[in-house]
Amino acid sequence: MNKVFALAGIVIKEMYRRKDFYVLFVLAALLTLLAGSVNFFHDDKIVRYLKDICLLLIWVCSLIIALTTTARQIPAEREQRTIFPLLAKPVSRGQVILGKFLGCWLASAIALLIFYLFFAIIVGSREQSWPINLYLQAYWMQLVMLGVVIAMALLGSIYFAAPSSTVTICFILVAAILAVGGHLQRVALSEPEPLQSIVLIVYFIIPHLEWYDLRDFVVYSHDAASWIKIGEATVLAGGYAGFFLMLTWLGFRRKSLST
Repeated sequence: MNKVFALAGIVIKEMYRRKDFYVLFVLAALLTLLAGSVNFFHDDKIVRYLKDICLLLIWVCSLIIALTTTARQIPAEREQRTIFPLLAKPVSRGQVILGKFLGCWLASAIALLIFYLFFAIIVGSREQSWPINLYLQAYWMQLVMLGVVIAMALLGSIYFAAPSSTVTICFILVAAILAVGGHLQRVALSEPEPLQSIVLIVYFIIPHLEWYDLRDFVVYSHDAASWIKIGEATVLAGGYAGFFLMLTWLGFRRKSLST
């Protein structure tokens, strides 16, 4: 595990050195200004609308950071040929996969935490309300969802030729799941066989990332969800992430690194 943590630390340091981290601060500042504009309105609907925009930006920006950081890990190691001395340490291919995943996940956690801190401080100072428990649940559920996305992107980076292809395809898949994943069961019931069975199989197989979206809870100031349900969702996401990581390891161990 020391080797895994060392690899994860390299990924986090890489994010600091690249422009991603500085872009993060710029985006956080823009989010702060947007949330601060709530001070100029007194209509609750406008306040909720602005909060919804802020949270949507947090989701989009965190997805972009997670995908771009993950998609370039393995291809960059192969292109720069640093993968050979890395595996000669010796470090197994499984440890490389785990280290890259952990590093990307922790880097995303840092970025996401900064977004939520800005959002909570500004909105809380304007509304004089600090639902810390709700913010923690929203943060954790989104971070768990990003774990599944990162594992998915790591799998894609093994097979797709360029990081841009991995980012594009994974972003489309995630957007499609978030948009229509929860409606597939209802759609299936209105379709004839065998299409109905096919759609139902897809519904039960895909990771339902929309279950991890607690934006409405924050926007409409609902009561916090049950931590038991949060735990169950976390275990489910961990299973999906583990499955994608296993497929990544199986593909990586058979893949030639010289091409």
